Amino acid sequence: MKPNIKNEIIELVYNITPFDEIEKLHIADTLDWINSGAEIFRIKKHAIPPKHLVSYFILVDQKENKILLIDHIRAQRWIPTGGHVEINEHPKTTVEREIIEELNTKAIFLFDDIFFLAQAVTVGLTAGHTDVSLWYVLKGDSSRPIQYDEGEFNGYKWFTYDEILNISIEKLDKNLHRFVNKLIVKLDK
Repeated sequence: MKPNIKNEIIELVYNITPFDEIEKLHIADTLDWINSGAEIFRIKKHAIPPKHLVSYFILVDQKENKILLIDHIRAQRWIPTGGHVEINEHPKTTVEREIIEELNTKAIFLFDDIFFLAQAVTVGLTAGHTDVSLWYVLKGDSSRPIQYDEGEFNGYKWFTYDEILNISIEKLDKNLHRFVNKLIVKLDK
């Protein structure tokens, strides 16, 4: 393992300002998990170890108050784009790598640091393991077409914040409503 990558990730997680009690609990549990010495990176598809790091990245069009979601084939939900943090990889590097793979574009960070942290048991075709997801916010433009990975996604859509909040959570990543509410508060400041 890269000598200080776990310490860097601990510092990143520690510096997240929690939005609510759930995020506060997820942050505390994540710090305990990392400090336990457990393997935090996925070392084998799909779920070894059964709990591992994921970097999500949400493209936000601030002019239109919209975020990009993808219709994920395996998750069978509308979720953010993102991917597994590779062994010894910085989570921000994961975003920079995955956005090229998934959307054929470059990452332009709206906020430099992790904006949101969530833990969730996966659903869909690869259900049953736990993703510890580190959510980054990127600048996006809903007027520009996107080349997406058709092997991973059925499609994509730009949703307004209100549209997201009015969709049943069963059709979305289970933490997405909380993320949108945190984003609204942050952008209104």
